[in-house]
Amino acid sequence: MSAQKVVFGFGAHTGIDDGPELLRTAQQADRDGLDIFSLSDHPYAGGRLDAYASIGFILGGTRQIAGFANVTNLPTRPAPVLSRTVTSLSVLSGGRVVLGLGAGGQWDRISDLGVPRLSAGDAVAAFEEAIILIKKLSGGGPPVTHQGRFYQVNQIEPASVPAPPVWTGSVGPKSLAATGRVADGWLPGHAADWLSERYRQSRPIIDAAAAAVNRDPREIRTVYNLTGRITDRPLAAIRDDAGRWIGGSVDQWIEELTGAVLQHDASGFILFSSSGGAQDIVSVGRWASEIVPAVREAIAKETA
Repeated sequence: MSAQKVVFGFGAHTGIDDGPELLRTAQQADRDGLDIFSLSDHPYAGGRLDAYASIGFILGGTRQIAGFANVTNLPTRPAPVLSRTVTSLSVLSGGRVVLGLGAGGQWDRISDLGVPRLSAGDAVAAFEEAIILIKKLSGGGPPVTHQGRFYQVNQIEPASVPAPPVWTGSVGPKSLAATGRVADGWLPGHAADWLSERYRQSRPIIDAAAAAVNRDPREIRTVYNLTGRITDRPLAAIRDDAGRWIGGSVDQWIEELTGAVLQHDASGFILFSSSGGAQDIVSVGRWASEIVPAVREAIAKETA
Protein backbone atom coordinates (compact mmCIF):
# COMPACT_ATOMS: atom_id res chain seq x y z
CA MET A 1 0.00 0.00 0.00
CA SER A 2 1.15 3.52 -0.75
CA ALA A 3 2.49 5.52 2.18
CA GLN A 4 0.30 8.47 1.25
CA LYS A 5 -2.01 9.73 3.95
CA VAL A 6 -5.54 8.40 3.63
CA VAL A 7 -7.92 11.36 3.35
CA PHE A 8 -11.48 11.62 4.62
CA GLY A 9 -14.02 14.23 3.63
CA PHE A 10 -17.59 15.02 2.72
CA GLY A 11 -19.37 16.08 -0.44
CA ALA A 12 -22.15 18.64 -0.56
CA HIS A 13 -24.54 20.20 -3.02
CA THR A 14 -24.45 23.93 -3.65
CA GLY A 15 -28.04 25.08 -3.85
CA ILE A 16 -28.37 28.85 -3.95
CA ASP A 17 -29.98 28.84 -0.48
CA ASP A 18 -27.61 26.31 1.06
CA GLY A 19 -24.71 28.67 1.72
CA PRO A 20 -25.10 29.24 5.47
CA GLU A 21 -25.68 25.55 6.24
CA LEU A 22 -22.82 24.53 3.94
CA LEU A 23 -20.43 26.87 5.76
CA ARG A 24 -21.56 25.58 9.17
CA THR A 25 -21.07 21.98 8.06
CA ALA A 26 -17.60 22.71 6.69
CA GLN A 27 -16.60 24.57 9.85
CA GLN A 28 -17.76 21.65 11.99
CA ALA A 29 -15.89 19.21 9.74
CA ASP A 30 -12.81 21.41 10.07
CA ARG A 31 -13.03 21.36 13.88
CA ASP A 32 -13.65 17.60 13.84
CA GLY A 33 -10.53 16.90 11.79
CA LEU A 34 -11.84 15.97 8.36
CA ASP A 35 -9.34 16.51 5.57
CA ILE A 36 -11.41 17.78 2.66
CA PHE A 37 -14.79 18.92 1.37
CA SER A 38 -16.05 18.80 -2.19
CA LEU A 39 -18.64 20.73 -4.18
CA SER A 40 -20.13 19.95 -7.59
CA ASP A 41 -19.57 22.30 -10.52
CA HIS A 42 -22.59 23.00 -12.75
CA PRO A 43 -22.23 26.59 -14.00
CA TYR A 44 -25.23 26.28 -16.35
CA ALA A 45 -27.59 25.76 -13.37
CA GLY A 46 -28.92 29.05 -11.99
CA GLY A 47 -30.14 27.32 -8.84
CA ARG A 48 -26.59 26.48 -7.77
CA LEU A 49 -23.84 28.50 -6.18
CA ASP A 50 -20.67 28.83 -8.23
CA ALA A 51 -18.30 26.08 -7.15
CA TYR A 52 -15.10 28.11 -7.03
CA ALA A 53 -16.65 31.16 -5.39
CA SER A 54 -18.07 28.81 -2.75
CA ILE A 55 -14.79 26.95 -2.24
CA GLY A 56 -12.91 30.22 -1.74
CA PHE A 57 -15.52 31.50 0.70
CA ILE A 58 -15.45 28.28 2.76
CA LEU A 59 -11.65 28.10 2.80
CA GLY A 60 -11.66 31.65 4.16
CA GLY A 61 -13.88 30.52 7.05
CA THR A 62 -11.89 27.40 7.99
CA ARG A 63 -8.36 26.62 9.14
CA GLN A 64 -7.30 23.09 8.21
CA ILE A 65 -9.76 21.46 5.82
CA ALA A 66 -9.04 21.49 2.08
CA GLY A 67 -11.59 21.93 -0.70
CA PHE A 68 -12.13 20.92 -4.30
CA ALA A 69 -14.66 20.84 -7.11
CA ASN A 70 -15.85 17.28 -7.63
CA VAL A 71 -15.23 17.70 -10.52
CA THR A 72 -14.45 20.97 -12.31
CA ASN A 73 -16.45 21.49 -15.49
CA LEU A 74 -13.36 22.05 -17.62
CA PRO A 75 -15.01 23.15 -20.90
CA THR A 76 -16.51 26.17 -19.12
CA ARG A 77 -13.29 27.04 -17.25
CA PRO A 78 -10.38 27.38 -19.71
CA ALA A 79 -7.15 25.87 -18.44
CA PRO A 80 -4.95 29.01 -18.31
CA VAL A 81 -7.50 30.88 -16.17
CA LEU A 82 -8.30 27.78 -14.10
CA SER A 83 -4.59 27.53 -13.33
CA ARG A 84 -4.67 31.07 -11.93
CA THR A 85 -7.76 30.24 -9.88
CA VAL A 86 -6.37 27.16 -8.19
CA THR A 87 -2.88 28.51 -7.56
CA SER A 88 -4.41 31.65 -6.03
CA LEU A 89 -6.66 29.54 -3.80
CA SER A 90 -3.61 27.52 -2.80
CA VAL A 91 -1.65 30.63 -1.78
CA LEU A 92 -4.57 32.20 0.08
CA SER A 93 -5.45 29.00 1.98
CA GLY A 94 -1.97 27.70 2.74
CA GLY A 95 -2.19 24.89 0.21
CA ARG A 96 -5.68 23.66 1.11
CA VAL A 97 -6.97 22.96 -2.37
CA VAL A 98 -7.13 20.07 -4.81
CA LEU A 99 -8.00 20.41 -8.50
CA GLY A 100 -10.75 17.96 -9.32
CA LEU A 101 -11.08 17.76 -13.08
CA GLY A 102 -13.32 16.14 -15.66
CA ALA A 103 -13.38 16.13 -19.44
CA GLY A 104 -16.95 17.46 -19.44
CA GLY A 105 -20.38 15.93 -19.07
CA GLN A 106 -23.86 17.17 -20.00
CA TRP A 107 -22.63 18.66 -23.25
CA ASP A 108 -26.12 19.85 -24.18
CA ARG A 109 -26.08 22.19 -21.18
CA ILE A 110 -22.44 23.13 -21.64
CA SER A 111 -23.07 24.16 -25.24
CA ASP A 112 -26.08 26.19 -24.04
CA LEU A 113 -23.51 28.46 -22.38
CA GLY A 114 -21.94 29.12 -25.78
CA VAL A 115 -19.07 26.67 -25.37
CA PRO A 116 -18.23 24.87 -28.63
CA ARG A 117 -19.22 21.22 -28.45
CA LEU A 118 -16.38 18.69 -28.60
CA SER A 119 -16.55 15.06 -29.61
CA ALA A 120 -15.85 12.55 -26.84
CA GLY A 121 -12.34 11.94 -28.16
CA ASP A 122 -11.54 15.64 -28.49
CA ALA A 123 -12.90 16.35 -25.01
CA VAL A 124 -10.49 13.80 -23.53
CA ALA A 125 -7.57 15.16 -25.55
CA ALA A 126 -8.39 18.69 -24.36
CA PHE A 127 -8.63 17.39 -20.79
CA GLU A 128 -5.14 15.88 -20.89
CA GLU A 129 -3.67 18.96 -22.54
CA ALA A 130 -5.32 21.14 -19.89
CA ILE A 131 -3.65 19.24 -17.04
CA ILE A 132 -0.27 19.57 -18.75
CA LEU A 133 -0.74 23.30 -19.30
CA ILE A 134 -2.03 23.96 -15.76
CA LYS A 135 1.13 22.36 -14.39
CA LYS A 136 3.31 24.35 -16.80
CA LEU A 137 1.70 27.56 -15.56
CA SER A 138 2.60 26.74 -11.95
CA GLY A 139 5.75 26.32 -9.91
CA GLY A 140 7.74 29.29 -11.19
CA GLY A 141 10.25 29.37 -13.98
CA PRO A 142 10.48 31.28 -17.26
CA PRO A 143 7.43 32.48 -19.23
CA VAL A 144 5.46 29.70 -20.86
CA THR A 145 4.64 29.40 -24.54
CA HIS A 146 2.33 26.53 -25.35
CA GLN A 147 1.01 25.92 -28.85
CA GLY A 148 -1.25 22.94 -28.40
CA ARG A 149 -4.26 21.62 -30.25
CA PHE A 150 -6.77 23.15 -27.85
CA TYR A 151 -4.80 25.76 -25.91
CA GLN A 152 -2.34 28.39 -27.06
CA VAL A 153 -0.55 30.76 -24.72
CA ASN A 154 2.37 33.04 -25.49
CA GLN A 155 5.00 34.12 -22.98
CA ILE A 156 2.74 33.78 -19.94
CA GLU A 157 4.46 34.03 -16.56
CA PRO A 158 3.72 30.95 -14.42
CA ALA A 159 2.55 31.29 -10.85
CA SER A 160 5.36 30.94 -8.34
CA VAL A 161 3.56 28.20 -6.41
CA PRO A 162 3.07 24.59 -7.53
CA ALA A 163 -0.21 23.45 -9.01
CA PRO A 164 -2.37 21.60 -6.49
CA PRO A 165 -2.80 17.85 -6.86
CA VAL A 166 -5.06 16.93 -9.79
CA TRP A 167 -7.74 14.29 -9.16
CA THR A 168 -9.84 13.26 -12.14
CA GLY A 169 -13.31 11.88 -12.57
CA SER A 170 -12.25 9.75 -15.53
CA VAL A 171 -14.62 7.03 -16.73
CA GLY A 172 -13.77 5.93 -20.29
CA PRO A 173 -10.56 4.12 -21.34
CA LYS A 174 -8.98 7.17 -22.99
CA SER A 175 -9.54 9.47 -20.02
CA LEU A 176 -8.40 6.75 -17.61
CA ALA A 177 -5.16 6.46 -19.57
CA ALA A 178 -4.75 10.23 -19.46
CA THR A 179 -5.16 10.06 -15.68
CA GLY A 180 -2.34 7.53 -15.54
CA ARG A 181 -0.06 9.74 -17.61
CA VAL A 182 -0.58 13.16 -16.05
CA ALA A 183 -2.87 13.19 -12.96
CA ASP A 184 -2.32 12.60 -9.25
CA GLY A 185 -5.56 10.90 -8.25
CA TRP A 186 -8.73 9.28 -9.53
CA LEU A 187 -12.33 9.55 -8.34
CA PRO A 188 -14.13 6.48 -9.74
CA GLY A 189 -17.36 7.45 -11.46
CA HIS A 190 -20.92 6.51 -10.54
CA ALA A 191 -20.02 5.98 -6.86
CA ALA A 192 -18.08 2.85 -7.79
CA ASP A 193 -16.19 1.30 -4.89
CA TRP A 194 -13.25 -1.04 -4.35
CA LEU A 195 -15.33 -4.19 -4.92
CA SER A 196 -17.08 -2.95 -8.06
CA GLU A 197 -16.55 -4.24 -11.56
CA ARG A 198 -15.98 -0.66 -12.72
CA TYR A 199 -13.00 -0.35 -10.38
CA ARG A 200 -11.55 -3.73 -11.34
CA GLN A 201 -11.74 -2.91 -15.04
CA SER A 202 -10.67 0.73 -14.79
CA ARG A 203 -7.77 0.91 -12.36
CA PRO A 204 -5.50 -1.38 -14.46
CA ILE A 205 -5.85 1.06 -17.38
CA ILE A 206 -4.57 3.89 -15.18
CA ASP A 207 -1.71 1.76 -13.86
CA ALA A 208 -0.61 0.60 -17.32
CA ALA A 209 -0.63 4.14 -18.70
CA ALA A 210 1.38 5.41 -15.73
CA ALA A 211 3.97 2.65 -16.09
CA ALA A 212 4.27 3.35 -19.83
CA VAL A 213 5.57 6.87 -19.05
CA ASN A 214 7.76 5.66 -16.17
CA ARG A 215 5.45 6.81 -13.39
CA ASP A 216 4.88 4.75 -10.25
CA PRO A 217 1.16 3.84 -10.39
CA ARG A 218 1.04 3.80 -6.59
CA GLU A 219 1.49 7.58 -6.60
CA ILE A 220 -1.95 8.00 -8.19
CA ARG A 221 -4.56 7.99 -5.45
CA THR A 222 -7.94 6.30 -5.66
CA VAL A 223 -10.41 8.45 -3.72
CA TYR A 224 -13.98 7.16 -3.49
CA ASN A 225 -17.18 9.17 -3.55
CA LEU A 226 -19.33 7.16 -1.15
CA THR A 227 -23.01 7.25 -0.35
CA GLY A 228 -24.41 5.30 2.56
CA ARG A 229 -26.41 5.55 5.75
CA ILE A 230 -24.86 5.47 9.20
CA THR A 231 -27.28 3.34 11.21
CA ASP A 232 -27.63 2.80 14.95
CA ARG A 233 -27.79 -0.98 14.54
CA PRO A 234 -25.90 -3.33 12.20
CA LEU A 235 -27.53 -4.03 8.86
CA ALA A 236 -28.07 -7.61 7.72
CA ALA A 237 -26.78 -6.60 4.27
CA ILE A 238 -24.33 -3.74 3.78
CA ARG A 239 -24.48 -3.96 -0.03
CA ASP A 240 -27.43 -3.90 -2.40
CA ASP A 241 -28.29 -6.53 -5.00
CA ALA A 242 -25.86 -4.91 -7.43
CA GLY A 243 -23.05 -5.14 -4.86
CA ARG A 244 -22.94 -1.43 -4.11
CA TRP A 245 -22.16 -0.25 -0.57
CA ILE A 246 -25.26 1.10 1.19
CA GLY A 247 -23.90 1.70 4.70
CA GLY A 248 -24.42 0.18 8.10
CA SER A 249 -23.52 0.64 11.72
CA VAL A 250 -20.41 2.50 12.82
CA ASP A 251 -18.58 -0.80 13.35
CA GLN A 252 -19.59 -2.00 9.89
CA TRP A 253 -18.29 1.21 8.33
CA ILE A 254 -15.01 0.91 10.24
CA GLU A 255 -14.46 -2.69 9.16
CA GLU A 256 -15.31 -2.00 5.53
CA LEU A 257 -13.18 1.14 5.11
CA THR A 258 -10.21 -0.31 6.96
CA GLY A 259 -10.31 -3.30 4.62
CA ALA A 260 -10.60 -1.01 1.61
CA VAL A 261 -7.36 0.72 2.59
CA LEU A 262 -5.35 -2.31 3.70
CA GLN A 263 -6.53 -4.80 1.09
CA HIS A 264 -7.49 -2.65 -1.89
CA ASP A 265 -5.18 0.39 -1.65
CA ALA A 266 -7.96 2.93 -1.18
CA SER A 267 -6.47 6.31 -0.31
CA GLY A 268 -9.50 8.46 0.38
CA PHE A 269 -13.24 8.59 1.01
CA ILE A 270 -15.70 11.43 0.38
CA LEU A 271 -19.05 10.90 2.11
CA PHE A 272 -22.23 11.97 0.31
CA SER A 273 -25.81 11.91 1.50
CA SER A 274 -27.46 8.54 0.92
CA SER A 275 -30.62 10.34 -0.23
CA GLY A 276 -28.86 12.16 -3.02
CA GLY A 277 -29.85 15.49 -1.48
CA ALA A 278 -27.95 18.02 0.57
CA GLN A 279 -25.52 16.62 3.11
CA ASP A 280 -26.75 16.96 6.69
CA ILE A 281 -24.60 18.20 9.52
CA VAL A 282 -25.54 15.31 11.83
CA SER A 283 -24.29 12.62 9.44
CA VAL A 284 -21.08 14.55 8.77
CA GLY A 285 -20.61 14.86 12.53
CA ARG A 286 -21.00 11.11 13.08
CA TRP A 287 -18.71 10.39 10.14
CA ALA A 288 -16.03 12.71 11.50
CA SER A 289 -16.25 11.82 15.18
CA GLU A 290 -17.19 8.13 15.24
CA ILE A 291 -15.98 6.48 12.02
CA VAL A 292 -12.99 8.38 10.69
CA PRO A 293 -10.84 8.38 13.88
CA ALA A 294 -11.42 4.64 14.34
CA VAL A 295 -10.45 3.86 10.74
CA ARG A 296 -7.33 6.01 11.06
CA GLU A 297 -6.41 4.18 14.28
CA ALA A 298 -6.97 0.75 12.74
CA ILE A 299 -4.84 1.64 9.71
CA ALA A 300 -2.07 2.99 11.92
CA LYS A 301 -2.00 -0.22 13.97
CA GLU A 302 -1.76 -2.41 10.88
CA THR A 303 0.93 -0.33 9.17
CA ALA A 304 3.07 0.48 12.20
